[in-house]
Amino acid sequence: MDFLKRQNPWAVAFAAALFLVGSYQALFAAPSAFPLGSIVTIARGTSAPSVADQLAEAHIVAHPSLLLLTLRISGASSRVQAGTYRFEKPQNLFIVAYRIATGDYDLPPVRITFPEGISVREAAIKIAAAFPGISATYFITEAQRYEGYLFPDTYILPPSSNAASIVSLMRANFNTKMAALSDDIAASGHSLSAIVITASLLEKEARTAESRRMVAGILFNRLKLGMPLQVDAVFGYIFGRDTYSPSYADLKVDSLYNTYTRKGLPPGPIANPGLDALQAALHPAKTGYLYYLTGKDTLMHYATTYAGHQANRKKYLD
Repeated sequence: MDFLKRQNPWAVAFAAALFLVGSYQALFAAPSAFPLGSIVTIARGTSAPSVADQLAEAHIVAHPSLLLLTLRISGASSRVQAGTYRFEKPQNLFIVAYRIATGDYDLPPVRITFPEGISVREAAIKIAAAFPGISATYFITEAQRYEGYLFPDTYILPPSSNAASIVSLMRANFNTKMAALSDDIAASGHSLSAIVITASLLEKEARTAESRRMVAGILFNRLKLGMPLQVDAVFGYIFGRDTYSPSYADLKVDSLYNTYTRKGLPPGPIANPGLDALQAALHPAKTGYLYYLTGKDTLMHYATTYAGHQANRKKYLD
């Protein structure tokens, strides 16, 4: 004490300030190895201690125990917000604690367009590219049972989105669209399931509104006659690929979706149809045609008999 009294008071104050600054730097400031512009994804349901460890491993904070203590003192340890965070520049421990407690992601909303006829598998690839915390495999697990009922549209999604919330949003959009078509569905004489399955086939088999209505009429004609639908597009769904030109061996594959070996509609949709395809399934063309194909000229060609269909094959495909 006598030593301190003999010192210049300004020197003592400066020494104390240096001590406080040093303590702050050592305990609360961002680590020197802070990765600028880093992205960290906190999974839903992750505990506060695990989040603190995760941020320390990512060099966002230096001392996970102090982050956890800060969260507990502020009462935020039980409400850490899941999602993907961007750390553009070094931030002290208190700012980091505030951000994960309030969901301050520092990321813009994610805009994703799902085109008409997209399958869950294809949508999963888009989701995984836009959300580092959602794997394609996990999205497929969450969404597969809703194939056909996830409405294709442009969505503006918060960065905190997870697979379940995205599926829920797409399902709600589908339900809204179907509510507007309820009278048409009732008047069609078909169940919602049959309409959605048929529309999913139309998405892959035809490209224009007119050709979709014609193909819809042909498919319903085949169903009435007990003929196999023989829709090639199902093989892309069966084998999880984007090509729909099945080989001779493919036509024999043992699958409930094989429309060559099994009569009737497939057990479920093969894609998520848009409004145009749904409208075509609800309002099929009245036609006597039973066969169709897309020629090398990219046009649809129809026939009432198998012989006529074979003639079309030779004329437009060979």
